[in-house]
Amino acid sequence: MNRADAEILWETASVLARDAAKVSRSRRRARPDLPPLLFFTDPERTPRPWETAARLPVGSGVVFRHFGRADAFETARRLREATLERGVRLLIGLDSALAEEVGADGVHLPERALDQAEELTVARPDWIITGAAHALSMLETPGLDAAIVSPVFPAGGASAGRPALGLQTFAEWVQAAPCPIYALGGIDSGNAPGLIGSGACGIAGVSAIRSVFGPD
Repeated sequence: MNRADAEILWETASVLARDAAKVSRSRRRARPDLPPLLFFTDPERTPRPWETAARLPVGSGVVFRHFGRADAFETARRLREATLERGVRLLIGLDSALAEEVGADGVHLPERALDQAEELTVARPDWIITGAAHALSMLETPGLDAAIVSPVFPAGGASAGRPALGLQTFAEWVQAAPCPIYALGGIDSGNAPGLIGSGACGIAGVSAIRSVFGPD
């Protein structure tokens, strides 16, 4: 674990969450249990995600994306054990049946499946339902507790081919959104503090979070 960088990311995420909570009381629906920091897993970039989950700050969250891998249940089970022990929330990417099976805290929907949000919210009001959004219009999706907007900065992975929004456009999207917004894409300890004042409710990441909170 890189303690200095980890502290910067967590402190920035916590400031964002506190500031967003003040806004939500006046104009935006928001759950009080949204994690300030979301660690997104990826089979290639985070092959042993439970090791990072076990080192995340208490109160943060994990989004497990298995992309159809054969070891999905075993990995989800190990993540559920690690997150429960650590006091971290666990969301399952797209797979509501797996979320039920392992006792997860909610579901994260890719943009192509956002039409499931409202039905999931009705069926499981106790779950946190988040969704990915790469277009301003998708932020209007009913049923979302929060949306993850990307890429804010130039990023790798699935967002490598998309142009970065930049801080100004990202902040405009946040102000227009009816639900809380997480920033994702190219975020690290160097540029994360620049998000303060944007209105984001927290930070999401893959490799950056793995690199600072994961095992040495």
